[in-house]
Amino acid sequence: MTEKMSNDDRYTVPGLARGLQLLMQFNRDERELSGAELSRRMGLPRASVFRMLFTLEQSGFLERCPDGVSYKLGLAVLRLGFELLASMELTEVGRPVLEDLRDRSGFSAHLVVRDAREVVFIAKVAGSNAMFHSIQVGARLPAHATVLGRILLGDTDMKELAALYPDPALPAYTPKTPTHLQDLKALIDQDRARGYGVSMGGYETGISTIAAPVFNEQGRVAAAISISVPSQRIEDTALMPLVDMVKVAAAQMTERLSHLPQRAAWPAKNKDKKAA
Repeated sequence: MTEKMSNDDRYTVPGLARGLQLLMQFNRDERELSGAELSRRMGLPRASVFRMLFTLEQSGFLERCPDGVSYKLGLAVLRLGFELLASMELTEVGRPVLEDLRDRSGFSAHLVVRDAREVVFIAKVAGSNAMFHSIQVGARLPAHATVLGRILLGDTDMKELAALYPDPALPAYTPKTPTHLQDLKALIDQDRARGYGVSMGGYETGISTIAAPVFNEQGRVAAAISISVPSQRIEDTALMPLVDMVKVAAAQMTERLSHLPQRAAWPAKNKDKKAA
């Protein structure tokens, strides 16, 4: 046991561990602590604690109290907590909606969010076709190369898009992948204008995806709901009924998440963005 623990210790980062230990000293009963008190509790030299406090303060995880001596948890810690709570709320609210969408459409249903330039799957309900069981919760896909990403990028203007993708040349995954920002923006605007997105073999051969946005109480895109169809192309007669199912599911989740049914579409004030 001792040898195993010793081997595991090789992979730990002592400075990071001590920083996390320092943050965990704060709680609802002790919201403000001084460097001297933290040094005493952790059994570390004041100089070491001061360096950690300075680093955590610069990163926003701690804030200096008005007395100039004590510290309290900063907004960066709150952001992490809010993101976790938001993700948990999305999956909790979204699962029954996904299950209903799967039952009505017959296809696998997914709930995704965006993390910078990636799409992250946070919930999944598998359909009857086993070929879609490979997409697992936690899987990531490039946002610019997928219809899911285009839906999640629907709120971004060209300036924000350029900041997200400093290199105007985008990596191609299939012949259908947009390789320039202007092309990506045109596809984003097109999907935004329609209120949904469709990709037929656009990222993975033999798979078509239909996606629609989920909005929060501010009218911003919080997530996207989608179904995956085991076909390189969806026939016209089948496409719109499936699109309607996905849009209804997205609207249901928007209402559950924001408690505002009118948020089930992009706000009218932003409709000056023209479709491609």
